[in-house]
Amino acid sequence: MKILFTFYLFILTTVIVKAQSTEDYVAEHVNFAQALMRDHKIPASLILAVAIHESASGNSKIAQHLNNHFGVKGPNNNDDIRSSYRDYENSDESYSHFIEIMETRLPFNKLFTKYDQFDYKGWARGIQRCGYAHSRSWASQVIALVKKYELYQYDERPEGYEEPIYATTIYRKKISRRKATNGYTVKSGDNLSIIAKKKGTTVKAIMQKNGMKKVNLKPGQKIKL
Repeated sequence: MKILFTFYLFILTTVIVKAQSTEDYVAEHVNFAQALMRDHKIPASLILAVAIHESASGNSKIAQHLNNHFGVKGPNNNDDIRSSYRDYENSDESYSHFIEIMETRLPFNKLFTKYDQFDYKGWARGIQRCGYAHSRSWASQVIALVKKYELYQYDERPEGYEEPIYATTIYRKKISRRKATNGYTVKSGDNLSIIAKKKGTTVKAIMQKNGMKKVNLKPGQKIKL
């Protein structure tokens, strides 16, 4: 019984020792990520965040057995695990192949002219739109990793650099919806009572919002709601 307990304790300890923290993972790969950034003009923060996300900070099976840190599928010659993911000689080769995919495959290669090496948010959303991952929250998760571990500090941003502001899809939909519901063009046969009922408001509220003293309307007249 004691021997069995010692064996399980050894296995548990081995697993714990092998698990790598995200901080240690970044420290191990940041220099190569920065070298790729300087050569190819893609944010080191983005490269690291994608690798952290896809490899569970180097702890995933495909990272451990195949040196695959970016979830790239393809043939492999590895006998340790059966997998649809391709294998690499080392982690640097996996990192380099990710950059090669960005540079040589459509539509990813168009991102280089759209975003600079400091715009990790634009890159993350652009890569998602190009079909790198099926998850709709992929870009948000990658961006969150950059922020959580402050990976943007490795992008060598010039002093005074300001991040571009991007409206999210939800925000754009809200704005469009607001524009659609906040205005109304008067049609023939309309009156304030009809419009108020359609739009779930009151005649008094419409008159106040539009500074109206009379209830008379003209076809084509635009009013605020």
